Amino acid sequence: MVKQGLFKNREGHDQVFWFPGRWIGGISMIVAPLVLLTGVLLRIQFHFFFPQQLEAFEQHPGLMAASYNFFVTGNILLWPAIITLARYIGIRKSQWALWGGTLVIFGLFARTFHAGVDHFAFQLVSLQGLEMATKTVADSYGGFHIVSTLNGAILFGWVVLAIGAYLSGAMGLVRSIAFACMSPLMLGVLKGSSIVSVIATLGLCIALVPMGFQVLKDGPALSYKTIGSWLLLIAAVIILLFFLGQAG
Repeated sequence: MVKQGLFKNREGHDQVFWFPGRWIGGISMIVAPLVLLTGVLLRIQFHFFFPQQLEAFEQHPGLMAASYNFFVTGNILLWPAIITLARYIGIRKSQWALWGGTLVIFGLFARTFHAGVDHFAFQLVSLQGLEMATKTVADSYGGFHIVSTLNGAILFGWVVLAIGAYLSGAMGLVRSIAFACMSPLMLGVLKGSSIVSVIATLGLCIALVPMGFQVLKDGPALSYKTIGSWLLLIAAVIILLFFLGQAG
């Protein structure tokens, strides 16, 4: 359990600023695991290997697109949560925080890269048909890319960060074990869901969501005016990025 006063340095002074901050970090801890779990559950009915994933997309394009989009969105939204957790851990166990946080974030980059390949593969189904798309993916499966070197990072990173969370007192034993369950989550192109996927992402929710609420409470509350201003700014940025993405 996260205790009050963790945001004080060794001299006992309050830290004025830290990145990404209490609000972004706390909200990320709450939202990202739930979005990730949603993506996993939406495709749980289909076999996890790529031919079946492509076939599922042909038959249920809306459902599969939603599933993969939820998953990659949750993956992207995780980086503030991981940095925030590493900060809590680092107050007492800096090396565990440094290496665990670094490995996990590098692994998140790898998953985002794979999501781009997934998107392209699904477009092949729409444009060239299931048979051609399956053959193309099969012929290119396992092709080397520099991002492939990051695959091991995320496998070990979750465990390192979970050990650090327990040793530092940022999480108890049960939530630390739940966090470490993310390690066996399948990694690669067109990976569907399995019982292991559900356990892994559910464990992430158990570990991070309660801590996210604690992070939000660990400091002064924002005024309604400030909250409203931030919501308007976030909405404007999202709309702007959407149109820029469409133009690209």
